Amino acid sequence: MVQWITACALDSIEQEGVKRFDHAGKTYAVYRSAADEVFCSDGLCTHESVHLADGLVMDYEIECPKHSGAFDIRSGEAMRLPACKNLKMHEAKVEAGMVLLRLA
Repeated sequence: MVQWITACALDSIEQEGVKRFDHAGKTYAVYRSAADEVFCSDGLCTHESVHLADGLVMDYEIECPKHSGAFDIRSGEAMRLPACKNLKMHEAKVEAGMVLLRLA
């Protein structure tokens, strides 16, 4: 059974921001939209394994800091080359001001 894991406080992620979260030997990127929605993806760009938490979030896109590939933070869809493989997404929610993740 997959359980919800506390990643961080919602306030620790800026609106239209991203935060790195490491758990059980894997790395993730946790996003906060301008509307305070939260999303979570695998943390590394599918193009060259650069951590997305060092990237820039604008609207619902994360831009990889190395080659400017971009992904939709809601779906993981690769939006701009050189990224062509989608990100794996994970469930995320906010309860009592904390971001919870359900990691498969």
